Amino acid sequence: MIEGGIVASLARRIRGGEPVFAAWVGINEPMIAEQLARDGFDAVVMEMQHGAVDVAGALRGVAAAALGGKPAIVRIPIGDFSTASRVIDAGAAAVIAPMINSGAEARQFADFMKFPPLGQRSWGPRAVLPLTGYEPADYLRNANAFTLAIAMVETREAMAALDDILATPGIDGIFVGPSDLSIALSNGEVVDAQSPAVDAALTKVAAAAKAHGKFAAAFCHSGERANEVARRGFSLCSVATDQLLLRLAARQELAKARA
Repeated sequence: MIEGGIVASLARRIRGGEPVFAAWVGINEPMIAEQLARDGFDAVVMEMQHGAVDVAGALRGVAAAALGGKPAIVRIPIGDFSTASRVIDAGAAAVIAPMINSGAEARQFADFMKFPPLGQRSWGPRAVLPLTGYEPADYLRNANAFTLAIAMVETREAMAALDDILATPGIDGIFVGPSDLSIALSNGEVVDAQSPAVDAALTKVAAAAKAHGKFAAAFCHSGERANEVARRGFSLCSVATDQLLLRLAARQELAKARA
């Protein structure tokens, strides 16, 4: 077993320079997370902000992804940092926090993700210990290094505070939400995840993350886009969502049946 088990494998892979392609799960059914993990995705993201996944679903999804041999990431609702602590206690390898717009907000998020001296996370790793293979003392000593706190950048304010967010101790990476960012950068005129403004922001984010020794990540709507973004220096990219994958497969096979 890799030191730190499934949970630590995500950080190890990202820091080793390997791109991570993740499935994005918004349907509140743990078997979907397990199936996508078994189908070859490198990680599974449980979506609590816009998806139907609730706390119980996220906790079960983390365990289901581990059953499929892959680490789980959870995107929590806006400002719900206490849930971040709950899901990492359950074995999530990383948490994505949406709408982080300042260094102060990044600091608050990191406090819930990291043990002292980096943060103020309270002790209660009820399910994560067996997924890491660590005894409690070893987990305490190593957890800050492999439990990843990922701050979302999706507003003008966040782009302006990019260096402050990245310089925050305990923040490991940043995650671009391209649709929200396109709305913000166009003053609400358009939603276009691949607009020229978003494209320029991606370049800026990748360069800033590298300068701070952190990693960049992004939501991608397709495998083609994920490949392109990964080639631009992004370490973690989603590849569509469970609902989109279901729709695409259904339409494709139905078209063949009716041809």
